[in-house]
Amino acid sequence: MAKTQALPATKPARRSRFALPWYAWSLLAVAAAYGLAFAMHWDDRGLLWLSEHFQSPAQRQESIWLPNYRAVIDAKPLPGMEKDEASDVTYNPQTKTLFAVMGKKPFLAELTLQGDVLRKMPLVGWSNPEGVAYMENGLLAITDERSHTLTIVHVDADTRELNNADFPHYDLGPSKNQNKGFEGIAWDPRNQQLILGEERPPALFTWKSDGSQQLKGDKQIHVSNELDLRNLSALAIDPRTGHTLVLSADSHLLLELDEKGEQVSFMTLLGGFNGLKDTIPRAEGVTIDEAGNLYVVSEPNLFYRFEKQR
Repeated sequence: MAKTQALPATKPARRSRFALPWYAWSLLAVAAAYGLAFAMHWDDRGLLWLSEHFQSPAQRQESIWLPNYRAVIDAKPLPGMEKDEASDVTYNPQTKTLFAVMGKKPFLAELTLQGDVLRKMPLVGWSNPEGVAYMENGLLAITDERSHTLTIVHVDADTRELNNADFPHYDLGPSKNQNKGFEGIAWDPRNQQLILGEERPPALFTWKSDGSQQLKGDKQIHVSNELDLRNLSALAIDPRTGHTLVLSADSHLLLELDEKGEQVSFMTLLGGFNGLKDTIPRAEGVTIDEAGNLYVVSEPNLFYRFEKQR
């Protein structure tokens, strides 16, 4: 009788160290999605998006109303500024031009409303200029994030260079995060004050002025506590409504606040939205003219113009 051979014992399959039950993977996916939504403030954006849909036509007409804006100049390179890092931009209603500060190699550039460079003015004595705001009568306020100072300069058609020592400057004081100081600045003509924005954690302050090179008193905490943003990159004041624009590079977002500091509308800066082909890589500056046209500059040297669709 033939002897039956025993079959070799099969080795149990080795369990992967990454093998988890399906419900565990589901929980991890939900947690990751929640973490991303929390970091990007999508929950707050969702609530604001819902509230926007309950705004009446009259309320929308009285605001900037960012959802209606579309890019008409999309990521136009500023020639010769690839390594200069555009930090902010402001509109001058007297000259109908823009002024942008470059932070890496400090200089002030005058631009047309189409993003063409008219002239460059070296900023001698600045360490890291991050914010610029046109005030009145040729005056520009420039913040230096590294030295925590604000300097008010005068620029006219003959200006070719600016020296920090020639102009009054003010100490902005310490920031909660000394490496993330005052990036945003805007002039509020209705209330005769500068609005200052701290990058991280985002915070707003005001500093009174009569539009001259002299500031009054000291900076004060702004009324707004609605800055649910990852960082604050730049500020602008709409001359028509008095509303404030708050730009966040890390959140890829432009936010509109009313005069009480409450959120009114927003615009995402991601590719595929508001006429943008691609996401704005790092939006660092924003301004608005008297016609309501928006201008954004992004590091290293990209220029954007948005117009409202009626």
